[in-house]
Amino acid sequence: MKKRLKLTHLTGIASLFTGALLLVFVSCSKDDSNEVELTTAEVMSATELQFSDETDLIADEIMGIAEDVYATEEIASTSKGDYSSDYLLDCVAVTVTLEKGMRAVILDFGDRCELPTGNVLGGRVYLSYALDLAAASNSVELTLEDFTFNDVSVEGDATIVRVRSNENGNPQGTANATFVATWPNGETASFTGTRTREWIEGFGTGFWGDNVFLITGKRTYVSRAGNEFVKEVIAPLRRELSCRFIVSGIMDISRLGNTVRLDFGDGSCDAKGVLTYADGSEEEVYLRRFRK
Repeated sequence: MKKRLKLTHLTGIASLFTGALLLVFVSCSKDDSNEVELTTAEVMSATELQFSDETDLIADEIMGIAEDVYATEEIASTSKGDYSSDYLLDCVAVTVTLEKGMRAVILDFGDRCELPTGNVLGGRVYLSYALDLAAASNSVELTLEDFTFNDVSVEGDATIVRVRSNENGNPQGTANATFVATWPNGETASFTGTRTREWIEGFGTGFWGDNVFLITGKRTYVSRAGNEFVKEVIAPLRRELSCRFIVSGIMDISRLGNTVRLDFGDGSCDAKGVLTYADGSEEEVYLRRFRK
């Protein structure tokens, strides 16, 4: 694999939300003999919302790395010209071995390797996929070893079904993944579920900053406090690699039968989101994708 060093750095902004906001619903039972009345069923606290968004970023970036590596090999093998991607810099040691029709790739980020997006990675990512890169689809197996993401230790694996051209004519990867993240203070959170990422802009240019993706899917998130949430994308989430945050899209977050809706915005690159409660009331919140 060829890599090209590009001295472009993202200077993202990440606003911190410091309130003690709790997202709550009131549920009243019509039949007290059969149901337990709930007065305040907590859906997700502001702190949980912020760490949840960080966990989503970790999972999406790990699988995004895998897809970038695969896409680089795919384009290089099917085009006549020379092609390389600038997403993985020279601090990543890439080892490729071929055996029995499979391609095994080891990405070694060492102790500290900063990507153009500003995220700092360590440890190793192992990828395996069939050699036939001209196939309409291929399956990429991903595992981690001693892996860290912005000082968060991450364990887990994923299977990504990569499609060269979906119904819109765009490359697409659908991943089934399970990741467990452990922060430096020992607290953990986990992510399990399916996410589909459609590559709608920037494919094949070799420049990381013009890549744009639409993300859909449904996942189960277990927070640091041990609370379990179901997060389902209702309107595709738009991720532009030049921005640290999701710039638009809608997600439902559910717990204990209660749901809030999170709207990521109008396309602006900022940390703001709008929560809509069951009664239709709205509140602006701030997300956090690591301190920068």
